Amino acid sequence: MSEKSEKITRTPAAGGNALAQFQSRLSANPRPVVVDFWAPWCGPCRAIEPALKQFGAEYAGRVDVWRINADDNPELLRLLRIFGIPTLIVFRGATEITRKTGAPSPQGLRSLFEAGLSGEDPGPVGIPLRERVVRIAAGLGLTVLALAGGLSGWDWLVLAAGGLVSFSAVHDRCPIWQALSPRLAKLLQPGKPGAEG
Repeated sequence: MSEKSEKITRTPAAGGNALAQFQSRLSANPRPVVVDFWAPWCGPCRAIEPALKQFGAEYAGRVDVWRINADDNPELLRLLRIFGIPTLIVFRGATEITRKTGAPSPQGLRSLFEAGLSGEDPGPVGIPLRERVVRIAAGLGLTVLALAGGLSGWDWLVLAAGGLVSFSAVHDRCPIWQALSPRLAKLLQPGKPGAEG
């Protein structure tokens, strides 16, 4: 497997040098790279490690896997606007193809490797049926709890939480959400690496 543990060296100057060094390594790499930003204390990071190694072996010679310890490279995480770990970013050259924050399912991990090969963002991976049912049940449970309380005091907050949990189960099928989410993504999208000085 082409797995590297990367340490971006710190320089006395502002963090722009860490980003330039990282982009230079990406540009020099002949294959697409799945970069895993992780930390030793991060439970989800450790949970996805076996599957990440498995896919790294399966895609060896076609897609490389780099692991970057977030604790050792805080400037790079700040410059890449990484706010949570694990974060997996797929690059072709120095161009970001897609990113995923949190522990993806095996299907989600495979889609990241495939995105490296195709050069296209795979888009969101659907929610598994079991998780969808659990979310709907939890949302309905919170809604019933709020309504049983007579909607006084904190019950409104519980009702709102029930609605959000229920919506999280079906958001990927909601046409209004599908129309709004690309616009929200553009508003929330971090600037291109290197845009900051």
